[in-house]
Amino acid sequence: MNGNVGIVIVSHSPLVAQGAADMVRQMVGDEVKLAWCGGDADGGLGTDVQAIMDAIGRAWSPAGVAILADLGGAVTNSEMAIEMLPDEQRERVVVCDAPVVEGAVVAATEASGGAPLEVVRATAEELSP
Repeated sequence: MNGNVGIVIVSHSPLVAQGAADMVRQMVGDEVKLAWCGGDADGGLGTDVQAIMDAIGRAWSPAGVAILADLGGAVTNSEMAIEMLPDEQRERVVVCDAPVVEGAVVAATEASGGAPLEVVRATAEELSP
């Protein structure tokens, strides 16, 4: 499992993030490290940069981490979280321009087979309109 790309799901809603993660886990199993976060620091709708950084830490793999985010603010905060990572991690974390649920499932499927980060990202992004 250490060689597979990790997956992070970021949503404005903790329930959406957890539900998407549950789908990934049921479809892919434990072959990839998977983390999710949702909601702002006060428990409302939104996203939190520190929570995203923590999720990246839980999903961290030397192969990298692919982030799937639901809305523009989640993407922006994910990018901010990446910028705050140490240099050696920053270059191995990407935000995928893909739908959250479908993108997370196909990204995790690719990752479970040992695909490198750029292949995981490209496969997820094939789903974008």
